[in-house]
Amino acid sequence: MEAIRKQATRLREQAVLKQFGGYGASDSVVTDEAELQQHQKLEKLYISTRAAKHFQRDIVRGVEGYIVAGSKQVEIGTKLSEDSRKYGVENTCTSGSTLSKAALNFARARAEMEKERGNLLKAFGTQVAEPLRAMVMGAPLEDARHLAQRYDRMRQEAEAQAVEVSRRQAKVREGTGNPDMLLKLEAAESKLQDLKSNTATLGKEAAAAMAAVEAQQQRLTLQRLISMVESERAYHQRVLQILDQLESEMISERQRIEAAPTPHVDNVPPPPSYEEANDVSTSPAQNGSSNGTGYFLGEVMYSYHAESDVELNLSVGEYVVVRKVSNNGWAEGECKGKAGWFPFGYIERRERVLASKVAEVF
Repeated sequence: MEAIRKQATRLREQAVLKQFGGYGASDSVVTDEAELQQHQKLEKLYISTRAAKHFQRDIVRGVEGYIVAGSKQVEIGTKLSEDSRKYGVENTCTSGSTLSKAALNFARARAEMEKERGNLLKAFGTQVAEPLRAMVMGAPLEDARHLAQRYDRMRQEAEAQAVEVSRRQAKVREGTGNPDMLLKLEAAESKLQDLKSNTATLGKEAAAAMAAVEAQQQRLTLQRLISMVESERAYHQRVLQILDQLESEMISERQRIEAAPTPHVDNVPPPPSYEEANDVSTSPAQNGSSNGTGYFLGEVMYSYHAESDVELNLSVGEYVVVRKVSNNGWAEGECKGKAGWFPFGYIERRERVLASKVAEVF
């Protein structure tokens, strides 16, 4: 039904334009230069207001499509924000909370951005689409068009009446002065004068109405376009602020991790000898409580290269079974089937470790 209605509207407009264009070829009525200019002005106004109406309608359709797509993006972004927040809250990683903090910061920033996008879509709807739709469907434009069409019909009627006057004038010239023919001629001429006078008056009214509508279309459409640009500009500025803050937080956290000092062992005495190790007292309290056997798992936080046969090579991310911790800063343990001593400050105790990581130790 909508397609049929649009087609009917288009055909009606084409018919009106055809009527407007047809007047320039008539020489029976359009003998007055002012009236001809009035007609041409109305024709241009009709074309101008029609083009502006179509442009406004295109803007409304584009904005409505943008709102539909944007609403879907808001939905997806909100889901991403919620998933990130959930991970940040429920994270059970045993090697620190860095990613949890980043996930929470990202969730907060994403939620703020989606809120700003929602505000933008709302502004597009209320400040752009609704005013232009009201203009397209409003009474001023239709009333002005009806006046122009009434002028067009009256002008055609005056043209037909002028033809009738010419026909009666010819009969009078050919006749013998029949009083009835003269009376009919006078009546036809009087009617023609009334039609021409009414046509001129209606033409001025129609032109004024169409000019007012044209000015309103130009002003309103420009205002709504400016409003749309300003709203989107403010949105992008706010999103940029949110992203700048998020980037600053994440970079700061990364720099903190990268700048973490590596333990110095320059002043640490060498690892105990085999004989000393057998008599040395262990001190599990240095690394927290130990299990019943005194053994525990530690995660390597800094790489260490063995400098003697009794020392153990360590790589970041590996896990070590710590069996002894000496009072002089060294620990003894096993990793990947090899045993030896290493600086105790290079590892951190882990309470919960994945089974696959435990398997790697042995």
